[in-house]
Amino acid sequence: MINTVLPQIKNGDSTNFFLMAGPCAIEGEEIALRIAEKIVTITDRLHIPYIFKGSYRKANRSRVDSFTGIGDEKALRILEKVGKTFGVPTVTDIHESHEAALAAAYVDVLQIPAFLCRQTELLVAAAETGKVVNIKKGQFLNAASMKFAVDKVIDSGNKNVMLTDRGNTFGYQDLIVDFRGIPEMRGFGVPTIMDCTHSLQQPNQTSGVTGGKPELIETIAKAAIAVGADGLFIETHPNPAQAKSDGANMLHLDYLEDLMEKLVRVRQAIL
Repeated sequence: MINTVLPQIKNGDSTNFFLMAGPCAIEGEEIALRIAEKIVTITDRLHIPYIFKGSYRKANRSRVDSFTGIGDEKALRILEKVGKTFGVPTVTDIHESHEAALAAAYVDVLQIPAFLCRQTELLVAAAETGKVVNIKKGQFLNAASMKFAVDKVIDSGNKNVMLTDRGNTFGYQDLIVDFRGIPEMRGFGVPTIMDCTHSLQQPNQTSGVTGGKPELIETIAKAAIAVGADGLFIETHPNPAQAKSDGANMLHLDYLEDLMEKLVRVRQAIL
């Protein structure tokens, strides 16, 4: 289904799920290229369609002194270089409507953060760029509610929409994934993705730094593939402990290949 919205994606004829992966935030050119090269090598070998992910700016931070980025255009140029160097589509998130045109000049997919998925002006601005729009399901919404977000993009003249689940709020400092939402959102006729890292976040910790349970990424990913997810979203880094954003719930880059091999086998088993 991914090649219906991104016909240029490599391995688009594969029966595998597609992967949207990369660092949480763009920290610099060298590390972005290193992460992309590793993932491209893995996904090409396993015939997995791949989209490189990196936030050019982080707007939703727990503390005012948290890392937000290295500069908008500098980070966006790095995303553009990754795409051109490895021949892969790229995705980044936007937070305000005026960012849509800026980011669209450099990337292939505009991502709407979960907490902004109901912002009509933002969705319309993203749609009007003509780029693919990936909308993350709000932690506060059920799957059925996302039909209205999809409709806003389509009604704005853009049929290239994807949806990403990232869990629902549960208690005060945890999230839970209702896997019934995957087939429900697929029923809207758009590629549906499971965010395997942010669904394991533990927000609003007393330290002001978001926690996470990366040891459960494999569990979430396997379950998502088993219920029919079209794609997976995984943030990864060669040294999560030193990552400038969301290191607590990122997958170590060294573990990605083994995980992808397992998930390909799960996918093959259910076809």
